Amino acid sequence: MADLLTGRVVILTGASRGIGAAAALALGRSGASLMLTARDEAQVGAVAEVIRRAGGKAEAMASDVSDYASVERLLAETTKRLGPVDTLINNAGVIEPIADLATSDPAAWARNIDINLTGAYHGIRAVLPGMLKAGKGTIINVSSGAAHRPLEGWSAYCTGKAGLAMLTRAITLEYGGKGIRAFGFAPGTIDTDMQVKIRASGVNVISKIPREQLGPVAHPAIALVYLCTDRADDMAGTEFSLRDEPFRRRLGLS
Repeated sequence: MADLLTGRVVILTGASRGIGAAAALALGRSGASLMLTARDEAQVGAVAEVIRRAGGKAEAMASDVSDYASVERLLAETTKRLGPVDTLINNAGVIEPIADLATSDPAAWARNIDINLTGAYHGIRAVLPGMLKAGKGTIINVSSGAAHRPLEGWSAYCTGKAGLAMLTRAITLEYGGKGIRAFGFAPGTIDTDMQVKIRASGVNVISKIPREQLGPVAHPAIALVYLCTDRADDMAGTEFSLRDEPFRRRLGLS
């Protein structure tokens, strides 16, 4: 597995913890050259250092996906340090605000959309010209079951993820015939810091799921590595969940 992604240059957002950090380690073990990014430079730098100590290739840089200029700088620095980017994993996301619509904070609601949806667009907009020039590229949008059903108190999160699902379809419509593979991947309920906030809120059915029933971060990490490979070609242009049994069988998780 060490050379599975050798030669691939991957930008991974939200890479400082949770699914992002686990995916970074798995991608590093698979031979990918990584640019890891998050708002916390020290934390994402520590993840990159673990990969380097294990013999992998990883760089780290703080960026704010809601700021397009910041994303442009990220792409320029990645290209300078690692080479042309062929894979983007849009993993950065926030759950807040958890609140009923009538009491939600407008600034926090807008910030959620800025990160979860507009932030993903910024990454896509930045990398697409280079990918199209190369005639190939992979874009993975980390989605959610919340994209397809409303959940009490999660209006911003559900709306942002629903928009992200449509964005995956838009990429495929416009560029699927030009070598660009786009995936919408929902990891399910995974044991992360976001789930700690969800349980603490006590809002909607997701907050009632016991921690022992949450999935490990290693499982979506395995899935993200798989989606970077050519073996996932037939899934391009679709949105799917780690709960889908045929997909789990592909990953050896059944």
